[in-house]
Amino acid sequence: MMLSLMDVAKEKGDNEKQKSYWNSYYCQNRVTSVDGRLYGNYCKNRFCTLCCSIRKAEIINKYYPIIEQWETPYFVTLTIKACSANRLRIMIKKVMQGFQRIKDRHKKNYLRGKGIKLIGVKSLECNFNPTKKTYNPHLHLIVANKEMAEILIQNWLKLWTPKFAQRQAQDMREIFNAETGLIEIIKYGSKIFTEPDMKKKGDNASYQIYVSALDNILTAMKGIRIFERFGFNNEKREEIIIKEPQQVVKYEEWEFNPHLFDWQNTATAILSNCMDIISQ
Repeated sequence: MMLSLMDVAKEKGDNEKQKSYWNSYYCQNRVTSVDGRLYGNYCKNRFCTLCCSIRKAEIINKYYPIIEQWETPYFVTLTIKACSANRLRIMIKKVMQGFQRIKDRHKKNYLRGKGIKLIGVKSLECNFNPTKKTYNPHLHLIVANKEMAEILIQNWLKLWTPKFAQRQAQDMREIFNAETGLIEIIKYGSKIFTEPDMKKKGDNASYQIYVSALDNILTAMKGIRIFERFGFNNEKREEIIIKEPQQVVKYEEWEFNPHLFDWQNTATAILSNCMDIISQ
């Protein structure tokens, strides 16, 4: 997929994006083994599947214990009318600004003793409709109870005219499994697998990746925080003890060879034999 994204970036003449895609393509491509342990560098790009999986695990470990303590958490979706590619970044910013206005207003009311405090986590996501060639930016949230979910939807509809937001397009439902709900909102910020025929959504049809659309989504989301908490603080982290660096004499460097489907020693060219895909 990264190679296809690089082709799109090259076609658009976006050298910066090409470099980012190359970094993700080579993420953990080279590792060093020392005393039975492997060390490497991550690209940390939000579109890297490896780095996203690590970030996903970190978020689950960080927020699951908190959400699990909420008595009746609710899953909420706040969405607007789909837009064209050239308006996507503008609409994403408006979505984020709209939610910020709701959050700030209720925070002020709460401090004045006139309302409840909104507590939850939110994630920005964007879908692509291959039939209409449109994009649908929206927010997924988990809030502490039903009242907060209703407040968010009511205030969201007040922000937008009926042309941009309808009640039937918004969603709220109780969460019975905190971990499943959390996984749902922290999945990658774009739906890269899309049904070719939107009318047959959910059927046992093949899925396609619309690479050019994905590049448009990634470009529109650049510099925008996809996941964040609101209304509560994290528990204090344990102090991290940084050990003094040690000089290593005996080590081996390995580079992944995509043609051989294996890691190859950079000094001896010997394969690690970690996986024999051909024989399997």
